[in-house]
Amino acid sequence: MVNKEDQNQQDSMTEDKTRNEDVEQDIPENSSNGSEQRTTPFDESEPDVAEETVSEDEEINQAESSDTALAEAKDKYLRLFAEFENFRRRTAKERLDLIKTASEDIVSALLPVVDDFERSLEIFKENEAVAPMYEGIQLVYQKMLKILEQKGLTRMNVAQGSEFDSEYHEAVVQTPAPSEELKGKVVDVIESGYFLGEKVLRYAKVVIGS
Repeated sequence: MVNKEDQNQQDSMTEDKTRNEDVEQDIPENSSNGSEQRTTPFDESEPDVAEETVSEDEEINQAESSDTALAEAKDKYLRLFAEFENFRRRTAKERLDLIKTASEDIVSALLPVVDDFERSLEIFKENEAVAPMYEGIQLVYQKMLKILEQKGLTRMNVAQGSEFDSEYHEAVVQTPAPSEELKGKVVDVIESGYFLGEKVLRYAKVVIGS
């Protein structure tokens, strides 16, 4: 009888000891879980800081790219504007030159007619019998010459004793100079030279003293 009671006490003590061990094992697990829970917020906050840094870098890169693109576009615009201005000025100059020389062919074709008028006037000038004819020819000649001058025609100023200039004169004949002063210079003008604007339309045909 006694042995049975002792056996029961031993069994109850063993159960209590087992419960105490289970409790002691549960306490570290709970404490470790608590520490993990406490550290979790710090671990979760680190990726947010990294993402903010990356987004700031991207914004800076985008701003720099925008500034570069703006500078390139501005430089391209300035270049195109300069090219257009050069083209506009060149076109305007070519248009003015074309207007000035548009009548070159017709004016050049009329120069022999002007020469014929001048020869006729030279012949009829001293003949009183044809004075009315002379006046009529002179009137037509002056009117025609005025129209040609309005188109830009001007006569070269060449006379006896002028220096010979190959840019404007064409030496047709060389003849002994009547004086030392006329050697190498213009002795006579066979055919007058003309400018159309600033361009030589016809060279003056001259006789040079040798």
